[in-house]
Amino acid sequence: MSKITLQSTAKLNAGNQLPLLGFGVWDSPSHLTTKSCLAALKSGYRHIDTAQYYANEGEVGQAVRDSGLKRSEVFITSKIISPASSDQETYDSILGSVTKIDGKDGYLDLMLIHNSACGPENVKKLWTAMEKLYKEGKIKSIGVSNFGVGHINAMKPYASVWPPAVNQLELHPWLQQREAVAFSQKNGIVVEAYCPLVRNQKKDDPELKGIAEKHGKSTAQVLLRYCLQKDWVPLPKSDNAERIGQNADLYDFELSGEDIKALDGKDTDGSGALVMAVSNE
Repeated sequence: MSKITLQSTAKLNAGNQLPLLGFGVWDSPSHLTTKSCLAALKSGYRHIDTAQYYANEGEVGQAVRDSGLKRSEVFITSKIISPASSDQETYDSILGSVTKIDGKDGYLDLMLIHNSACGPENVKKLWTAMEKLYKEGKIKSIGVSNFGVGHINAMKPYASVWPPAVNQLELHPWLQQREAVAFSQKNGIVVEAYCPLVRNQKKDDPELKGIAEKHGKSTAQVLLRYCLQKDWVPLPKSDNAERIGQNADLYDFELSGEDIKALDGKDTDGSGALVMAVSNE
């Protein structure tokens, strides 16, 4: 594989560049979010992933403003989980995320539909509103999260923007979602991995520990490096400044083919999901 660095990016289908390591803020309490994002930006992250559901969009925007970095230097993603009661209110809700994060004249780099479970009609309402904001330049790219093959294909008849730029899925060795990943990658959809550290639940796995010891790295660093070598964009989350820095220290080692094979062998075909495995029907 070509050498990757903390500055490496993937080109989205709209032409903008997505940093290959993101910083997640799920379950980060609002009083800590700005501080944690600032620690991430100081450690070299240039990609932050939030959502309306997380209730910390404003704190993410504050961190970027406080960082001293140019807005254009930080890639910001948010997500919307369901439409409002009308098309205009749905549009306004998404625009509200842009405003909370980057002000009334700002933009978002990426907006995602948070979950296909909202149903096909609601997906259509959300996508149509997101397309409008995309065409207006308020959102640079639009994508999906927790979508299987069938969900993405079902968008084709009405979508003027297809395929989605990104599909964000729960991904780690114990949940590899291979069909959804293969379909996404075949269609030029960048795959992002949430819960890449399995919420630290597998830190005592003997094989994982052995690989970490062999490379002189933490189990978390091995799991993140695994994502990068699978061409997944990992979104690790932490409110601990030391761990935030460690989670970005992934570029002075490479997992061997044997390491990858061992971790590939841990897939559970869905039963290892912490949040959800998607349906591909």
